[in-house]
Amino acid sequence: MWKVNEIFYSLQGEGYNTGTASVFIRLSGCNLHCAFCDTRHDEGTMMTLPEIVERVMRYPDAPLIVLTGGEPSLWIDENFVAGLKKMTDKTIAIETNGTRPLPRGIDWVTLSPKTGLGESGDLPVVLTHCDELKVVYLGQDLAQYDNITADHRYLQPCWVSDLEQRRSNMLDTVRAVMENPQWRLSLQTHRLLGIQ
Repeated sequence: MWKVNEIFYSLQGEGYNTGTASVFIRLSGCNLHCAFCDTRHDEGTMMTLPEIVERVMRYPDAPLIVLTGGEPSLWIDENFVAGLKKMTDKTIAIETNGTRPLPRGIDWVTLSPKTGLGESGDLPVVLTHCDELKVVYLGQDLAQYDNITADHRYLQPCWVSDLEQRRSNMLDTVRAVMENPQWRLSLQTHRLLGIQ
């Protein structure tokens, strides 16, 4: 059984796969407590893999499943990933804070380290390889991510409710990308479009 916060169909709003129709499986719980998080980690329903697959297959044409959270690595294992892939025939992506090892079989790894940004920011990032590195930018030293091997590197402004601060965060992130062109800008386009 897996504790699922929600399963929904939308467009991937961030990073490399922006704009891709995706089924999101948001698993409950996290080992960090970031102030800017938009997920209620204590909420969720215990579901079996067949129940999860049934919900995912309500969207048969979606090519991508995104495992997200919270922190999905708290729940998933190699059998879960293999079963989900076999029963859906979809590409499996994960969005992780990187503080735990991942099971084999995941097709696309988005590492979004939060170390130093949350109340539990002292947990070390253990992943050193990923398909995409996506960092919420709050002015931190980008050299701390140099030891992570990634095919794609993205800086993303921290989304806040205060419009003035949000604009400032965006401008700071644009400036950081221009000063560090090995990074690219990622925006939370789902928020800009008003979709989930």
